[in-house]
Amino acid sequence: MSPLPFRGAIPDGLLYDAEHDMWVKRDGDEALIGATAYGIFRAGEIIGFTAKPRGAEVDRGRGLGTVECAKTVLAVRAPISFVLIAANEAAEEQPAILNRDPYRAGWMVRGRPTAWDAQQAGLLDAAAYRDHVARIEPGARIE
Repeated sequence: MSPLPFRGAIPDGLLYDAEHDMWVKRDGDEALIGATAYGIFRAGEIIGFTAKPRGAEVDRGRGLGTVECAKTVLAVRAPISFVLIAANEAAEEQPAILNRDPYRAGWMVRGRPTAWDAQQAGLLDAAAYRDHVARIEPGARIE
């Protein structure tokens, strides 16, 4: 973890999992899922990303793939339960996208939620996630 406080974006229009520092964007019957800028800040620069294979059934809190950082490999924990439809191949081939643009080009997986009605209430809106980050990281500069 960096000795400097977090500085980055937490955009509106997404739902956030404070436990795993992940975001979800519902898109019809599907959802885009990715790591938050704060989660990436805590993990360190991502130098590798591998998602589970298409068709994998992933339960909330279980690994949807892995990221490799400078000193470790981490499981990426799912913010919701879903069936994996597609991994972001561009992010797997060029993981720097995850660091540069985690909320747009740096999404990680697209999935079909399997327990959305039960699990969406456990996700935070942007304002609540900003408050969560500010409590953990008092010197944070959230854009």
